[in-house]
This record gives sequence, C-alpha cells and structure tokens, in this order.
Amino acid sequence: MNKKEKYQIIQKIDDLIIETKEKIKQYKDLTKPISPENAIGRVSRMDAINNKSVVEAALIEAENKLNKLIRAKSMSQDMDFCICKKCRKQIPIERILIKPESQFCVNCAF
Repeated sequence: MNKKEKYQIIQKIDDLIIETKEKIKQYKDLTKPISPENAIGRVSRMDAINNKSVVEAALIEAENKLNKLIRAKSMSQDMDFCICKKCRKQIPIERILIKPESQFCVNCAF
C-alpha cells in the first residue's frame, strides 16, 4: 500500500467517524421517552414505542461501528494495517474504502 492509498483510507475513516457520530446523536434524540402528558393517543404511543426499539437497535449498531472505526484509525500506523488477520494477505484497497473497519479479506470474512 502506498502513501496515497493510506491517506485515502485514513480520510475515509475520519469522514465515517464524523458521519457515525452524527447518526448516534440523531438516534439518541429519537430514543428520548415520550412524556405521558403528551396527548398522542394509545395507537400512536404504541407505534412510538415500537419505533423507539428499532432506533435503539440502530443506535447500538452505530456505536459498535464507531468503536470499530476508532480502532481502525488507531491501527492505521501499524505495520500490518490492511493485512487480513486470518490469511495475512493484503486486503484490497477497494474493500477497505468501502468498509474501513474490515479486519479480514473477502475470502476470510465468510
């Protein structure tokens, strides 16, 4: 991997970290409880509870992704950055640009 590719990857990770932090903020706003004094009706309240559980699952997923991205960025200075943890071959730059938190090549990921 050359310096230009490594810079692209680090820039992509930085962009995804910012994007993921924004999503987390939005999800946290959406998971705030609905006050009982808000007259939205029983059916609407049930729908809101259901939507809240879906958003909470998305929040957990986004927080996990953020942790993986932060770990990937911290590992970007390691010698084995973008090396598959299983087969020890170079992970293609295309895969890293799509999913920078990848630790495995496509063949070993399955």
